[in-house]
Amino acid sequence: MSDLPRHVHLHEEGPREGFQIEPGPVATADKVRLIEALAETGLTEIQCVSFVNPARVPGMVDAEAVAAAIRKRPGVRYTGLWLNLRGMRRAMNTPLDIQGRVSVSASETFSLRNTGKGTEDLLDEIRATLAFCAERSIPVASGTISTVFGCNLEGEIAVGRVVDVIARLFHVLDEFGLRLPVLQLADTVGWAHPNAIASVVGAVRERWPDQRIGLHLHDTRGTAMANALMGLQLGVDAFDTACAGLGGCPFAGHTGAAGNICTEDLVFMCEEMGIATGVDLEALIHCGHLAEEIVGHPLPGKLMRGGTLQRWRR
Repeated sequence: MSDLPRHVHLHEEGPREGFQIEPGPVATADKVRLIEALAETGLTEIQCVSFVNPARVPGMVDAEAVAAAIRKRPGVRYTGLWLNLRGMRRAMNTPLDIQGRVSVSASETFSLRNTGKGTEDLLDEIRATLAFCAERSIPVASGTISTVFGCNLEGEIAVGRVVDVIARLFHVLDEFGLRLPVLQLADTVGWAHPNAIASVVGAVRERWPDQRIGLHLHDTRGTAMANALMGLQLGVDAFDTACAGLGGCPFAGHTGAAGNICTEDLVFMCEEMGIATGVDLEALIHCGHLAEEIVGHPLPGKLMRGGTLQRWRR
């Protein structure tokens, strides 16, 4: 195991992850209220909305309206998610911060369910996206491999399959002379456990030792924090998180998927371990309560109930 990172970067995805899956409509103004509150916590990157087919994800029908209403705070990047060029073009017509992102699934079946395309078709679409970005000098910020550790539709995903999909993605990037600043390995439906994290991260590091790796973890089976700890021990320093544990995947299959690893819970663990996050925990706890108020039901975050340890240390 490598030394623990001194600092971690958190990409807050709660507003997109959470509000895309809520069964009832969430008011545009409430979405904006949470995004603006999160921007006051020290978080530097917030994924606000997704530009996807509203017939399939009705919670994102107001994506453009949300993006237009946000009062931006200097030093914070406000991002969106899209699955194809149509979505990217929609995003470019909003005030959001646009960077290229590419994504492919380690599960062929999940890919077909989520995007309507298999791996080869997705790679062709990624070529088109990269050409589009190159023509407009749009930087490519990251790439995501989804369902890395398992899939409700296919079962366990072999490490060799994951490495093969990454190699095919990197081959496409090589055609454009690009390298990813960070490769995000996603436990999209919560199959991962610490040994699986170690196996996959180890295999990727062995093949591409200089590639920065991030983790996108869901807490479907209660292992997200243990998986994050294993990642930290392996030197992973970039995590997708969600305030209060908001979210889930609408295309996960019969068992669904819990939300992303809770932002404030991960920040608490990191800070207690001496790993800097740059985040104000009390402000983040406030955001957790706000998120719960907006969705109208309990959310799984722990710190917003247990509180920090600061009052006992005074």
